[in-house]
Amino acid sequence: MPSRLPHPVPYQGSKRVLAARIGACVPRGVDVWFEPFAGSAAMTLWALEAQVARRYVIADVLAPIAELWTSIIDAPAETARRYGTVWHGQKPGDRDYFNVVRARYNAGCDPVDLLYLICRCVKNAVRFNADGHFTQSVDRRRLGMAPKRMTAAIAEASRLMRGRTEVRRGDWIATTADAGPRDFVYLDPPYLGTTIGRDRRYVRQLQQVDLIVGLEDLHDRGVRFALSYDGMTGEKTYGAALPASLGLTRLLLDAGTSAQATLSGRSERTIESLYLSPGLKPPSVPCSALQEAAGPSS
Repeated sequence: MPSRLPHPVPYQGSKRVLAARIGACVPRGVDVWFEPFAGSAAMTLWALEAQVARRYVIADVLAPIAELWTSIIDAPAETARRYGTVWHGQKPGDRDYFNVVRARYNAGCDPVDLLYLICRCVKNAVRFNADGHFTQSVDRRRLGMAPKRMTAAIAEASRLMRGRTEVRRGDWIATTADAGPRDFVYLDPPYLGTTIGRDRRYVRQLQQVDLIVGLEDLHDRGVRFALSYDGMTGEKTYGAALPASLGLTRLLLDAGTSAQATLSGRSERTIESLYLSPGLKPPSVPCSALQEAAGPSS
């Protein structure tokens, strides 16, 4: 498997770096692979290259992201051309161009405008307000992914996904309603610490109680799943662990040095939790960056 899979949508929090370690917990011979919080679709791209499933479904509640993936899959050359046009609209010394594109996106929700904003915004960290408007600011230290690199990433993603991947738009429960025991669902929802309170980052929030209800439904239907959820950086935690009553196996993954902490002059590691549905087992020989937490879950 190539060491660098295509990554045309560089969301902060993408599981691209952790994909192989998460994938070590995924069964093979899956009928349909679902990723209902698609975002960058990093795990689906990994699963496609690893040939985990016969068919793949990605979905997102944010319509322009779903539309962007449809465009990447079905019209890669045109999508790359349009991104290049937006990217080349940047002029030296023009400090307002990003804001112009952001206002245009908020008015018309063009998926290629959104792609440019994701690539150029601070730390690739998307932020939306209660009205669904993109609010993150420009990162003035860089110009975002260059068109040549984006063209290659889009072309490779399209090659992997075309003819095997269905794109859906909607809530995660609705877009996985047809998943069954022969399928697998990978979930990477907004973490509790970034979905409530002042630091709301996503276009739609997800309360933990609603997540738990959905997980119980998957279990009752016999659907296998893995869930990336909660974590910690240094002494800061991003939400409470899921209850032990769900019967999940909780693994702790070392995601590396925190970029946010580094920018603040600190050296801290980010640890993320991976929960496995009942019956799924962690790798028989866990590496140092993948260890089972005490008990089925904390």
